[in-house]
Amino acid sequence: MATESTVVYLGEHTETWPPRELQRPSLGTFALVAVTLFTFAFLYVPIVVLVFFSFNSARSGAVWEQFSLRWYERVLSNPRILEAAMNSLIVALLATLGSVVIGTLMALAMERYRFRSQPLWDGLLYLPVIVPEIVMGISLLLFFAAVRLERGIVTLVISHIAFCMPFVYLTMRARLADFDRSLEEAAQDLGANEWVTFRRITLPLLMPGIISSALLAFTLSLDDFVISFFVTGVGSQTLPVYIWGQIRRGVTPEVNAISTLMLALSIILVLISQLLQRRQRV
Repeated sequence: MATESTVVYLGEHTETWPPRELQRPSLGTFALVAVTLFTFAFLYVPIVVLVFFSFNSARSGAVWEQFSLRWYERVLSNPRILEAAMNSLIVALLATLGSVVIGTLMALAMERYRFRSQPLWDGLLYLPVIVPEIVMGISLLLFFAAVRLERGIVTLVISHIAFCMPFVYLTMRARLADFDRSLEEAAQDLGANEWVTFRRITLPLLMPGIISSALLAFTLSLDDFVISFFVTGVGSQTLPVYIWGQIRRGVTPEVNAISTLMLALSIILVLISQLLQRRQRV
């Protein structure tokens, strides 16, 4: 039976009786909570299961025996895994550096200057964000084949820069939208040239956005599989590609351990990025 509320008028104030905190939650509230819990469970329960079984001592990933760090020891002593991890780190670092430099300069140019075809170029810079990765991977593969560039670390770095740069560009455009140009004008009024103004005023103010975009680019590059799969070559296998090769033989606790380590690194990078963005808002 539905409960009724009584509105009590006390001068200029109105109160509802019974108070809201004592009223029964409606069916819509229960449905909203249930959908929210189901969504979070759908997203995170598989990840929790993966992390849980990475500490399983059994060879089979479906049966729990006892807690063990055996698979983490095997991961850290496997030369193929270490080589793939090193390749991923090298590619991610170089791709982050290249995408941050290009993306930041592009954002500055698009924000500071106005020209007729600017909307067209702006749209072209947004386009790689919505293009499916498999399309981008195939197009890059065909491009490298057309220019006769052998697949390896170089093709991986170029591809990851092309993939990460639009995300850096979007982050920096958002940062530049709130940029106070009067600070640069004041520095120039005091005798600073363009280079000194950029180094002493513009760059420090943009640094939180640059660091946040760099962490985002590093995470995207480190976790990328689709594009890396198409442009990788002999001796340049990245960690996600290596994991895919192992999963073809079945999911083992060793694969769970690798995935858990990558997950932990990604979470740390995301937390650092969030902290920097929160400090930027303050």
